[in-house]
Amino acid sequence: MAHEISVDELVPLLEQGQPIIDVREPDEYAGGHVPGVRLVPLGTVPDEVDSLPQDRTVYVICHSGARSLRAADYLLSVGVNAVSVAGGTSAWVQRGLDVEHGGLS
Repeated sequence: MAHEISVDELVPLLEQGQPIIDVREPDEYAGGHVPGVRLVPLGTVPDEVDSLPQDRTVYVICHSGARSLRAADYLLSVGVNAVSVAGGTSAWVQRGLDVEHGGLS
């Protein structure tokens, strides 16, 4: 099972430019997401494995942490070091951290 980190632990990783993917659907992502995070909807994760860094940890976020945990478990099973963000974007927003709206990054 994938390891989880808190949104507080994610903040410095985001600042360092670590790879972070959001596995929610495009409409959810457009409604508000962590700045600079790449959208990779859960259903497309298997198709996107080759586009993810193989030599770095990939952090995975969703709305509450359930889908990101599933995605991280899958990524681990195919050899990508992945960590889920507990509480997801909802915890990010509750902490009052910056959120981007609209377009895909």
